[in-house]
Amino acid sequence: MFFARMMGTLSGLVGGSASSDADLRTVVASGNALPSFFVIGPPRTGTSWLHQALKDHAVLPRSTKETHFFDKHYHRGLAWYRGHYDVPASGGKIGEVAPTYFASNAARDRIARLVPQAKVICIFRSPLERLLSLYRLKSAYGVIRWSLEQALERDPELLESSLYATKLKGWHQALSPEQVLVTLYDDLRDRPQSFVNSVADFIGLKRFALRPADADYVNASGGMTYPRHYYFARMATVMASWCKSQRLNRVVTAAKTSSFPRLFMGGGQPFAEMSPEMSHRLSEILRPEVEQLEVMLNRDFSAWKAPVQQLAA
Repeated sequence: MFFARMMGTLSGLVGGSASSDADLRTVVASGNALPSFFVIGPPRTGTSWLHQALKDHAVLPRSTKETHFFDKHYHRGLAWYRGHYDVPASGGKIGEVAPTYFASNAARDRIARLVPQAKVICIFRSPLERLLSLYRLKSAYGVIRWSLEQALERDPELLESSLYATKLKGWHQALSPEQVLVTLYDDLRDRPQSFVNSVADFIGLKRFALRPADADYVNASGGMTYPRHYYFARMATVMASWCKSQRLNRVVTAAKTSSFPRLFMGGGQPFAEMSPEMSHRLSEILRPEVEQLEVMLNRDFSAWKAPVQQLAA
């Protein structure tokens, strides 16, 4: 409670001002640039890798990957959002890699209103593997403290972000099918240069060669564990989120590259494999979405319909 009160007090002192949609549209109409593309995820599909690959070739938010403007911080206004960008005088393609936008109806509708010509990129991965990877990440960072079964009941994002067909239809309706590029995690993993070429072509970016470090970069969850101390991990995650909301992204970056995370993250019990019963149940829940996606994309995703017990990276 003390920590929550402290954060509330600080937010009142430093927080940004709210803006209406009318105010934002006025600023947009006046010529202030906004991103022309968004990599909308969903989470745990290689978006961190793509951010790493694009950061030297497009204008992305400074010192952070995700601003969460269109889903969590919209009330802070466009000046707050644009404060994340350093747009060079020579211009450049402005974008954001924001995997939480995919399942957010609010983010989708706001982007469609403010940036109706925006291009969005989806990266789809086996939905069950992706869901398990997201559960592992949230648990490791102290975001949730439940078993998988409890988390599925209490955290809607786990399942909603695996509803690929339903959410993709929403983006098609809000923008247009021509403005949405659907890519696959398997292609990113197995053919990274070809994958990046397709993204660059879609957003109008000059093709570039991946560096060896980019080709090998992986943000995997295979080595994660539950945190040693849940409340410490939770506190560190909340503090990092607050710093980001105040655009103190350099503080978060400095903390991540120090020994600080090792004091709070990991060191606990390893994640258990999912039971065959839970795997089968989730596979059946997700099957209709996979089958609809097969029809929409005219692709075979049979491998995504099989139960999964052991999580890949």
